[in-house]
Amino acid sequence: MVNYGMNSGSSMERPAVALVLTALVAYGPLSTDLYLPSLPAMTEAFGTSVSSVQLTLSVFMWGFAVAQLIYGPLSDRLGRRPVLLGGLVLYVLASMACVLADSIATLIAARFLQALGACAGPVLGRAIVRDIYGRERAARALSFMASGMALVPAVAPILGGWLHTVFGWRANFAAMAGFGALVLLSVWLILAETNRWRDAGATGPRRILRNFIRLLGHREFVGHSLSVAFSFAALFSVISGLSFVVIDVLGVAERNFGYVFLFVVAGYITGTFTSGRLSRRLPIERLIRAGGLIGVAAGLAMAALAWAGVERIWAVMIPASFVFMAAGLVMPNGMAGAIGPFPAMAGAASSLLGFLQMGLAAVGGYLVGLFHDGTTLPMAVVVLICTALTFAAHGLLAHRAGADPASGEET
Repeated sequence: MVNYGMNSGSSMERPAVALVLTALVAYGPLSTDLYLPSLPAMTEAFGTSVSSVQLTLSVFMWGFAVAQLIYGPLSDRLGRRPVLLGGLVLYVLASMACVLADSIATLIAARFLQALGACAGPVLGRAIVRDIYGRERAARALSFMASGMALVPAVAPILGGWLHTVFGWRANFAAMAGFGALVLLSVWLILAETNRWRDAGATGPRRILRNFIRLLGHREFVGHSLSVAFSFAALFSVISGLSFVVIDVLGVAERNFGYVFLFVVAGYITGTFTSGRLSRRLPIERLIRAGGLIGVAAGLAMAALAWAGVERIWAVMIPASFVFMAAGLVMPNGMAGAIGPFPAMAGAASSLLGFLQMGLAAVGGYLVGLFHDGTTLPMAVVVLICTALTFAAHGLLAHRAGADPASGEET
């Protein structure tokens, strides 16, 4: 029987709940990576330009970033469950609209709506984790969730290629709709309401602005959020530039790119799994600092090899895998550190954190493309800058926030 009331007991810590929460945070990578093999065929199918088809990716990312700021306050007022269900329904309907799209303009509009729905998954998934587990245990839960989610970008392009080959490009969006429907049903049957601090005024414009200003004035929140955001920007910079570097610069065949990417993603899985195992024995600040150091070392190695003109596959794959490993250590612990002090507005904190994460990652990816010159150097330099800023943000802000008299709420 579905529990529609509050539930703070052990029943919300079942493996089934953890599996559903992991599926929620997978909405973003699944929705972007699954149909990548279909982009050239979509250009031909709609009789349009490559840039127009690529806009289906850009619009999704923009909608995903903006929606980060909406779901948190809504869930702080109405509860996690109804807002999450509404977002998942929108995702399924928008995915079906993508399947039925008869023009590129319609597809772009449907992708924007799809992003608005998809964003409910990770934003509210993180807030629910904070509701259930508290600050320290949330880091461990987020680490294992991130390990599961890391499989999505490794597997999605391979699955999307098979779906496209057998059924055509629309099959990828049909698969997204099916995934959304399955998760929607699982949330309906398994997840109870977890928000015990509903705030009737959380969606008021002044309250939202006041909450965001309060969060941005909280040194621990800013430090942890920027650590997460810059770490994700380093990771996303690799994702944005890796195909150009590996295929165009290093001459690896397209059919083998997935295996290169799988090797890199294995670093992220290693980092998140290690974080989950160590978070019981080590404080999250130590794990973030360790991840920051690994990231800077990997960024330096990648940039030094690129600057020396060493254009070999190992010179990119090995440092990139350690950049991903660093992100696997920093991100789940940084998320827990950012949201942890704010149990009464975990939704708002999760929203602002997600907005910063997506926004700075988009900047990193844009810079990699802007300065691409047919070598490995631009990607390596952007990665180095992002990893250095990750370490600096934590060291200068979050790590020194323990004595901050403005520290927010108690856990």
